Amino acid sequence: MDFFPASFLARLSRGYVTGLKSIVVLVLAFAVSGCVSYQLHPIYTPTGMVIAAYSEAQATPYVMAMDDPGMACRLGEGVDPLVYSFSRVSPAPDSTGSLLMLLSALCSEREARQAELEYLLAEYNGEVSVAKDARERSKRLYAVTATRRYKAFQRAMSAYGFDPAADPIECPSFSNDQAELTFLLGLITGLQAIVSDSNSGARAGIPKDIAPQAARATKCVDNEKWGGAPAAVRANIWLLLPDSRPPGAPEPWALLDKSSKQGIEAGNRLSLALEAVAAETFGRRDILKKVIAEFVEADDTIEIWEEYQLSDEVAREVIQFSSDKYWIANYGYRTPASRFGSLDEHAESDAKAMDLDDLL
Repeated sequence: MDFFPASFLARLSRGYVTGLKSIVVLVLAFAVSGCVSYQLHPIYTPTGMVIAAYSEAQATPYVMAMDDPGMACRLGEGVDPLVYSFSRVSPAPDSTGSLLMLLSALCSEREARQAELEYLLAEYNGEVSVAKDARERSKRLYAVTATRRYKAFQRAMSAYGFDPAADPIECPSFSNDQAELTFLLGLITGLQAIVSDSNSGARAGIPKDIAPQAARATKCVDNEKWGGAPAAVRANIWLLLPDSRPPGAPEPWALLDKSSKQGIEAGNRLSLALEAVAAETFGRRDILKKVIAEFVEADDTIEIWEEYQLSDEVAREVIQFSSDKYWIANYGYRTPASRFGSLDEHAESDAKAMDLDDLL
């Protein structure tokens, strides 16, 4: 039994051929004009264009809606070399490429965090040589993470033809929410590249001047729509580089607090993750305690923006890691599930009464 009538297959075939011809004509037009910076190929070039178009139209929305950062990061590490290799024979897929590199950085950061937790545990137990080894491993992995994040930042800026060093800046126009979020994530990744490089001992050599550039570029995206994340980026950079804070601008910690509340209302807690990073960087235990508690409390009320759920799950990993660092450094073990949301100094004694499940 035929599932599709012959007339349908004929029309589909004609449509495919027509589409392929259009791509080939486009390729030839570029070749004749000489306006290409890559090596044209009769098969690979149109294939690269098709893969880039599919990745942006189908794969990216699918990944953005995932709730598994581990699977997403492995996708980035595994697929980026294949997808971006087509930049040799077709226009560089910078939009998709920035997200893939961002995801691959998430993988190396996970390994770096694991090594950092091992370092803290060894230090807690007085195991000096184990602590030194774990610390060195962590710094190497943070350097890899910083390098990947800088590439993600550069690709995101290139994808929208945006020159972050221009003065004044010329904001790009975005065709849809996905494009605007990709640009915003590129800016956040630029900030994270600097933080990761700092954690590595400046081994990656990330230029610090991208910080004020990213701060200015956040004006190009809708702060309310993205739950205060653009403002949270600016506040982080003003804390890192106080001279970059414009006269009359809000106090950075107050702005971070306001942004976190906006994030919960918008259904995406990226702003809370950015506030937690700032609190750790500047040793503000009081704010870190508040942010972790707010994140966990919001689990009962927040309506997650499902189309972009992955970013909220990544924010959860940031908060979980911050909590685990504190617990291991102070109590010698990671945050028990029943205690997530608390950094109470009496938690160690409280933990004796925790559920048996927390011990298994």
